[in-house]
Amino acid sequence: MPNNSIPEESSFANAVHKGLTANPKYLPSRYIYDEEGGALFQKIMELPEYYLTRCEKEILEEHKNKICSYFYRDGGVFNLVELGAGDGTKTEILLRNLITLGVSFRYMPVDISRNALEGLKGRLKDEMPSLKVRPWEGTYFEMLGQIEEFSDTRKVILFLGSNLGNMMHPEARSFLQGLSKAMAPDDYLFIGFDLKKHPQKILDAYNDPKGVTAAFNKNILRRINRELEADFAPEKFLHWETYNPESGSARSYLVATEAMRVRVKALGLNIDFKPWESIQTELSQKYDDEIVAWLASGAGLEVVDSFSDPEGYFRDYLFRKT
Repeated sequence: MPNNSIPEESSFANAVHKGLTANPKYLPSRYIYDEEGGALFQKIMELPEYYLTRCEKEILEEHKNKICSYFYRDGGVFNLVELGAGDGTKTEILLRNLITLGVSFRYMPVDISRNALEGLKGRLKDEMPSLKVRPWEGTYFEMLGQIEEFSDTRKVILFLGSNLGNMMHPEARSFLQGLSKAMAPDDYLFIGFDLKKHPQKILDAYNDPKGVTAAFNKNILRRINRELEADFAPEKFLHWETYNPESGSARSYLVATEAMRVRVKALGLNIDFKPWESIQTELSQKYDDEIVAWLASGAGLEVVDSFSDPEGYFRDYLFRKT
């Protein structure tokens, strides 16, 4: 399995040091997804309140033939590069359809989790033995520096699940500029966007009554304890979700319920918390067509087509370079 990134342990330690010494404090959401966090996210995707996965699956099932027709339009071989592949459940809908159609392509899942990639590769080998799979371990940003290596073969880049929503708009625009730069004129970019909707619907998706989402967010504290020899007491932090309908920003926080000092031994850090001080753990931006058009135009991209679920909660956009 290719590994062109700095060690996960080192990048995690650096991110924790930077986030916990910042004001206000934050921790990047991608580091929630270790083995335990990944298992918790699987449970979140099954919750009735978490509409995102269900809606995007509906889109891919309903429109798979048209979507795939764009991917293989010239009949040539192409690389299907998926950023943040995770367990690949939704992507399997497209993979199976492409195989059924007899399309020649190579699937390249990208993820920071080696466990997730190995699990995905093993499952695909059992379920789709004819599929060519080349996993790539690293972050989206690290992959950007390598993606031009495949410029001799046409690319279709997948970025499903509204993962772009984990970035503020300027960062998302910069990220899309990097993708656009790495794309050839006949490449495609297929991205999922969670749309603006009733604020309560969004809040419920990130604050389920069973507390699975709270446990998921607190997993980053447990991971810091395990890997960096810290003494966080997760039960002393309250999971809190907010949504601003004006900006479209849904944010998750862990809020200290009392004053405390946390020791992170591996980093040589003592972190003091005041009562009700927070750590931001997740950002999930919600979009409308105007924001998507602004992001695309600033990155040198144009919308080729888009696909929505019946309720209009979620939309997948297909882009190419202008």
